[in-house]
Amino acid sequence: MATVVRIFRPAKNAMQSGRGTLGTWILEVEASAPIANDGLMGWAGSADTAKQIRLKFASREDAVSYAKRQGWTIRLSEPNERSIRPKSYAENFAFNRVS
Repeated sequence: MATVVRIFRPAKNAMQSGRGTLGTWILEVEASAPIANDGLMGWAGSADTAKQIRLKFASREDAVSYAKRQGWTIRLSEPNERSIRPKSYAENFAFNRVS
């Protein structure tokens, strides 16, 4: 069975205000085996250890070329770009402000 990998650019953490780490792309292997619960301990486990792989790349092209060299099937997720509407501090006190 072919290994399926997902390549994506992660979203900004809600606890961060900066956007400095948004340039990295993540390659992670999707699970091919179901997660089974251990009856005695109650832990969740699987025989598929490849799903623990999570690699970081500087660009999308680097991640795609690495996955192709490994012979993996690629599922690429394009990021949603954020639109920033510049506004001034004075707009907070505008008469026709919609809150």
